Parts: sequence; C-alpha cells; structure tokens
Amino acid sequence: MASADLSEELECSVCLTIYTDPVSLRCGHNFCRVCIDRVLDSQEGSAGYSCPECREKYKVRPGLHRNIALRNIAERFLTTQPDQEEAGVFCSNCVDSSVKAVKYCLHCDVSLCDKHLRVHSKAPEHVLCAPTTSPETRKCSVHKEILKYYCTEDASCVCVTCTLAGEHRGHQVETLQEASEKKKKKLRNDLQTLMAETEEAEKRVQSLEERRRKAQEKAASEAERVTALFRDLRRRLEELEKRVLSDIMRQVQCYDDIIRQLEIKKAELSRKMRHIEELCHMTDPLTVLQESDTGDLCDTENRHDKQLHDGGDLDVAGISHTLHTGLADIMSGVTGGISVQPADILLDVTTACNWLHISDDRKTTSRSHIEQNRPETAERFHALPQVLSSRSFSSGRHYWEVDVGGSVFWTVGMCYPSIARRGGQSGIGWNDKSWGLYRSGNQYSVIHDRKVIQLPDGIPSGRVRIYLDYEAGQISFYALCDPIRHLHTFTATFTEPLHAVLLVGLGGCIKIPGGSQGV
Repeated sequence: MASADLSEELECSVCLTIYTDPVSLRCGHNFCRVCIDRVLDSQEGSAGYSCPECREKYKVRPGLHRNIALRNIAERFLTTQPDQEEAGVFCSNCVDSSVKAVKYCLHCDVSLCDKHLRVHSKAPEHVLCAPTTSPETRKCSVHKEILKYYCTEDASCVCVTCTLAGEHRGHQVETLQEASEKKKKKLRNDLQTLMAETEEAEKRVQSLEERRRKAQEKAASEAERVTALFRDLRRRLEELEKRVLSDIMRQVQCYDDIIRQLEIKKAELSRKMRHIEELCHMTDPLTVLQESDTGDLCDTENRHDKQLHDGGDLDVAGISHTLHTGLADIMSGVTGGISVQPADILLDVTTACNWLHISDDRKTTSRSHIEQNRPETAERFHALPQVLSSRSFSSGRHYWEVDVGGSVFWTVGMCYPSIARRGGQSGIGWNDKSWGLYRSGNQYSVIHDRKVIQLPDGIPSGRVRIYLDYEAGQISFYALCDPIRHLHTFTATFTEPLHAVLLVGLGGCIKIPGGSQGV
C-alpha cells in the first residue's frame, strides 16, 4: 500500500492525525484515547453517548479497549516518516512530553493541548484559533499585535496600534468579521455570476452540439447525394466515351470496306480487259458481233467511284456533334439532379421608398435627393430607403448577387412580405421577419431580430452573393473575392415566401448584375 494511502487508514477521524494510543468502541471504530475521551466528556449530561463516526448510541459511557495491533502499526509507520512528528504542533506547556495542540492563543502566543485548554483563561482578549506552525501570520508584522481590523483604503488587515498611531491612522476600518462578511457576499455574487455564465456556456455547447449533429446528418445525406451524382456522371461519361470511340473506329473501318470493294472492282476490270483483248484478236467477225455488249463497264466504274467519293475523309464534324450532344444530355441530367432553378431578380417599384430611384430595367437602385412622388400605398416603404424584389421564393435553392461597390452604407438580404413598411421596425434585420448583411463605413455586420453580429473582417470585393436553401431554412452571405469567402449563415424555419430586399444609404447605388441561379 502506498504511504499516502496507509496514512489515511491510520488517521484518527477526530484529530485527523496518526493514532496515538488507539482504542476501540464496541461498534469497531478506533480513535486516539485522548480524542475519544474529550468527545465522551462533551456528551456527559446529554441523553446518552454516541460514536463520532457511525453515531451508534450508548446509554452509558462505553468502555474503551486498547487496540494493540493498531498501535504497533501506527508506531512502525511513524518510524518510516521521521518528519511527520516534527511537522505537528505541540502543546507549549507540556514540557515533559510531546502532546498535540488543539488550539492556539493569539494573546498568550502559546499552543494548548486539550488539558491545558480547559484551564486557560476565557477572557475576550484571549483569542483562540486552530493550531498553526505559523502563528505570526495572524499578527501585525510591525507591532506584533493581533490583527483585529481591516483597512478598506489599503485592503489589508491591521492591528489596533496601526489604526490609532500607525500608517493606517484616520483610515476607514472594519472589524475582520464585517470585512469577511462583505467579501463573502461579493464572492457569493461572483459565484452566482460564474454559475450563470457556466450555465449559459453549457447551453451554448448543447446548442452547438445539436447543430453539429444536424449538420453531420445533413452532410452525410449531401455527401451520399453528391457521391451518387458523380457515380452516375462517370457512368454516363464512360458510355459517351465508348460511343464516340466506336463512331471513330466505325469511320476508319469504312476505308477497309471501300478498299475491299475496289479490289473486287480491279479483279472485274482485269477479267473484262482480258475478254476484250481476246475479242480484238479474233478474225471471225461473226463471233465478235455476236459477243455480249460490255456497256455496263462504265456503270460499274461509276458506282465504285461514287462509293469512294462518299467514303471521303474522317467525319470530324459528325464526331463533334455526337460528343457535344452527349455532353449536353449529361449536363442536363446533372443540373436537373441538383435542382437548378433559373430566376431573375427584378425590383418591385410599388414597394420602393420615394427617396429611391429605380432604373428602367429594374436592376439598379440609387439614393435620390429628389422625392419620386410615387403613389402612397400600403406596400411602399415610407421611413427607410428600401425596396423588395418582385419575385418571391417559397422552395428550392437559389442565389443572387449584388454589386455594392458604389456605397459605404447599405443593407442587403431577404425578408417576408409581411415586413412592416413604416417606422424603424421596418429596417432589414431589425425585426424577426428579415435577415440582412449591412455595411456602415468600415464596419460589416449581419443582423436578424435586432441581434447584431459584427464580422471580424471587411469584404475585399464590391460584390456579395446571397444564397437561399428554403427547405433547409438557411440564408447565407458570401463575399465574391478569390476564393469566394463565406461570411455568415442564418438558420430558421421559414413560414412565408421570401423576397430579396435592399437598403441604400446617401449617395449610394446597388446593382443586380444578372439573374439569380439555382444550385
């Protein structure tokens, strides 16, 4: 058994030191004889006696039985720990033997055992504390008096002389008890604050773990979908490759067919040439005239020439057509698999604030110094220079881009059509019906439901992309730099269709470069 573990087994539960003359009660628990005697003395005159450890009751004072085996073990252990006895605090009045002290008198500057404590003065100036090997820490280092007060100006414990004639004279002081209670109160308040912060941190951890779990589930599903998509894409490409290569080889094989036909033609021509030569050498005119006509020779020759001409060169144009058509079919299938939803963002003039100018193509809005005098309607923004898109999104994945390089104050994002049109609550992000990214000078932030999150870095590009995944409940913002940088993603459960929404500051201009695209 390790020394530390054995030491714990040999400790008296009353004095918390190694057993001295250990004795046992009937319940089996062991104590130092002096310790258990003091406990039993304190129980005299009560309803009975009890074991300090297990609380077993005794009607009369229990007898004590010496535990010789335990004493021998304790003494042998102490011989292996030479410093153990020296480390203890012993009674200053027991000069003939070393008896453990149970209290220390700050007034008398003595350590007292249980016996001498009984006869010690009970006067108030005799302040008792736990025995300590460093009693000087409880006295003033200058006047060697007991520390009784706390100087609030210097935040230090002081003695009476310090407050009357020392360096703390005239300072605001409190009793140690008062100062201790105040500090405890502050510590309890600090503890409550720390507990609240810990609870909040725990909630955030649980929330993030839940979001991570959902993200992992979605990532697994998305990875499976992408893997299947690329597997199908590879299969289609392999099939197209085989088809195009087969077409190329087929065209090359056409030359073999033409050559074979020409060889046959050559043999036929040779045969006819020999026959004509034979006719030319005949002397009998009747035989020559009765021989069959050879006029089909030209037809045969023309037919082979036409086939040779039709074989021509390799039909590269046809091969390219097959290749491009096949690739187009594959891309059509791929884009269909990832739900491309082509769309075009146009600004809705009926919602535009009268201090906004909208271009004729409804792709650009700028802050105007001249009121536009459009009809005042319930749909129009009145307090803030904002405008909605004419189209809304209620499903699918989409993104759209804006050029904000011409402004130093702007907000872009998405909102429900039920967003307020009057008052400060109509601002993008200053309600629970809109999500926005905004710039004010050199500061960039995202905002929803009046909760602002500052972005650590600026946007190095004048163009921003807003991405919507309606079913997943996500609105994301990206800076279109190289490479594209993700800025922030909001997560929500959408309950209405979503419109693109813009706000333009003084002297600003926002352009929509082109139609949005789905991904």
